Amino acid sequence: MKQIKIGGTGFTGSEIALGIMRMDALTVDDAVDVLETAKKLGINYIDSADIYGGGKAEEVFGAALKKSSLTQDDFYIQSKGGIYRNPERDGKVSRYDFSKEHLLETVDGILQRMGVDYLDSFLLHRPDALMDPKEVAEAFDELQSTGKVRHFGVSNMNPGQVALVQSAVNQKLLINQLQFGVMHTGPVDFGIHTNMTDARSIDHDGGILEYSQLHNMTIQAWSPFQYGQIEGPFIDNPDFPEVNDALQKLADKYKVSKNAIATAWILRHPAKFQVIAGTMNPEHLKDSVDGAKIELSKQEWYDVYLAAGNDLP
Repeated sequence: MKQIKIGGTGFTGSEIALGIMRMDALTVDDAVDVLETAKKLGINYIDSADIYGGGKAEEVFGAALKKSSLTQDDFYIQSKGGIYRNPERDGKVSRYDFSKEHLLETVDGILQRMGVDYLDSFLLHRPDALMDPKEVAEAFDELQSTGKVRHFGVSNMNPGQVALVQSAVNQKLLINQLQFGVMHTGPVDFGIHTNMTDARSIDHDGGILEYSQLHNMTIQAWSPFQYGQIEGPFIDNPDFPEVNDALQKLADKYKVSKNAIATAWILRHPAKFQVIAGTMNPEHLKDSVDGAKIELSKQEWYDVYLAAGNDLP
């Protein structure tokens, strides 16, 4: 498995990361199988968030790590925080919270649930409209000085938001986690349709792909096989025959699965993505790893892009 420099630093991780959002649905034994399979495939990067399964995903991960033949040293472990689920409102999200107190409590909870001593990276999960950058800076400094977090980043932020956080914190923000894939191509559409007046020319993300490249930030692509706002998988979905035909054609050529081609499509972009595979199926993990071994040609990349319903002005 290819190792990439996270944020252009000496902090490295596998090009494919294992997202454990769905691990709360597994038994501990099944979770052990997923972790050990991931390691055998060369995946050494774990992505989580404090809200996944109401915290249970991290509890299952912690129990599985302890029961497996692996240790914390076998993985780079990452989690996210800042989304508050209100227990008095049936666990629904009631606010985003980047206050110092909340961030410190969040990390302590993550470490306890996962049974680890520190996080390799911690990300601010979604933009908090009431964020005080100075509080974030204080939280990051304390988390780093106490050895609880080694590296930092953000998630779902546009360039202005990233720059605002970076202006206050002492640590370089290495990561921005964004939804991106064959059927979620907004950041690419905007660039291709520059100087046009159609719907795809609307800039929803502030030029985040270009910003990330200019500032050497690693973009982690979440829900890479979903369409819309994680409405469901597009692979083998009868509602998307053209893109599935295009993926199958390339899958036959390279003797891999369609999921592997969808992974290769993301990794072909020069922004140097890291793909978060959220499957809990060991065989599907292998599909993503297979995709990391393939470099699509420019024409093949554009063929898939067009088959996904996009156009070239």
